[in-house]
Amino acid sequence: MPSVLELIGNTPMIEVARLDTGRCRLFLKLENQNPGGSIKDRIALSMIEAAEREKKIQKGSLIVEATAGNTGLGLALVAAQKGYRLLIVVPDKMSQEKIFHLKALGAEVQLTRSDVTKGHPEYYQDKAARIARETPGAFYVNQFGNEANPWAHEHTTGPEIWEQMEHQLDAMVCGVGTGGTLTGLGRFFAKVAPQAEMVLADPQGSILAPLIKTGKAPDHVGSWLVEGIGEDFVPPVCDLSLVKKAYAIPDREALLTCRELLRKEGVMAGTSTGTLVAAALRYCREQTTAKRVVTLVCDSGNKYLSKVYNDFWMLDQGFVERERFGDLRDLISRRHHDHAVATVSADEKVLAAYQRMKLYDVSQLPVLRDGRIVGIVDEEDILLEVYDNPQHFNEPVTQAMASNLITVPPSASIEQLMEIFKRGMVAIVVDGEEFLGFITRIDLLNWLRRRLDDK
Repeated sequence: MPSVLELIGNTPMIEVARLDTGRCRLFLKLENQNPGGSIKDRIALSMIEAAEREKKIQKGSLIVEATAGNTGLGLALVAAQKGYRLLIVVPDKMSQEKIFHLKALGAEVQLTRSDVTKGHPEYYQDKAARIARETPGAFYVNQFGNEANPWAHEHTTGPEIWEQMEHQLDAMVCGVGTGGTLTGLGRFFAKVAPQAEMVLADPQGSILAPLIKTGKAPDHVGSWLVEGIGEDFVPPVCDLSLVKKAYAIPDREALLTCRELLRKEGVMAGTSTGTLVAAALRYCREQTTAKRVVTLVCDSGNKYLSKVYNDFWMLDQGFVERERFGDLRDLISRRHHDHAVATVSADEKVLAAYQRMKLYDVSQLPVLRDGRIVGIVDEEDILLEVYDNPQHFNEPVTQAMASNLITVPPSASIEQLMEIFKRGMVAIVVDGEEFLGFITRIDLLNWLRRRLDDK
């Protein structure tokens, strides 16, 4: 290919083989195989080329956009290849992997609040539009109202699916971020396969699925962790009249579906794909006759390694269950018994402790001897040890550690924990002489929040 941009589109499709699809056959369009890793590469190219044709941008122009991530990555890829500057405004729930990727592609990133709605000055779309207005010569992409967005799917994604399905399609399952995918595919299939149902997969908390089901938007907008889909308004390019059925998928179901999709089908997908596949599976299992159903793998799961594919993050969110004891062991997020705690042995050197802190991105380590905790070493301990003489990195870690430990048994009370926290310390939980793990303030907060969810 003469350019990486030539690799956008013509993505492969696979059939689900090991998930329970009832009487139906479910096919996955692998949009994660685009060069930027997502379906949004298509609309990024379409919208920038439309702006070029309309003389809205020229070499060196500043392009501004609001995005939950993948459109920004697509725009960054295209802008870098075509010689444009790019500023992306993103809500602060966006994964770190996406932010690192955007910056590596040369984009400027501004984070804004994810807990505010349209009309608030810090709402990501309003903020991006304001920046574009106040910057001479800047072009605001506005994917939510840009007709080149659904055009890309009507003229590329839809025809590809139709050919790959050998002109046999009964249902197409989509999510709505901007609505461009649903609208473009809906328009195309309305022409070539009017009997095919457009099915909406929506995060629980978004207004769109309730709007489809009742004809009225709910008074309250919820919150959700899935990135890139779900809305608190109907985007201008989104034509919900094309939708025949809608499912509201809770975060837990979506994220566990991501993990199941990887285990059973070998497809590592992002969180929005979990919502789409969960809705597609619900649809398939409800059918009484065999149907051919397609949904999308919207982006790659390698952008979510710190979230959905991180056991500890899933545990902190309450999405993964583990054995409960009814005591302080339930508050330990990283149990030593599960080899989940970074530790250092008493016979290792200060340098080993320092390197392990960097490797695991922690600020303190328990020092163990024969499975018993004999001390804790933190960044301050190491700094005080080596400040006057860097050669002390080669001293035993026991020379730097704090050994006056306050421990609690699993049977201790929350009140005892609070007393430890008030003293600026972490709780060290031991059962007899066996080290079980740490409890930090955030561990207690996560436990309290999960109790609220249980109620």
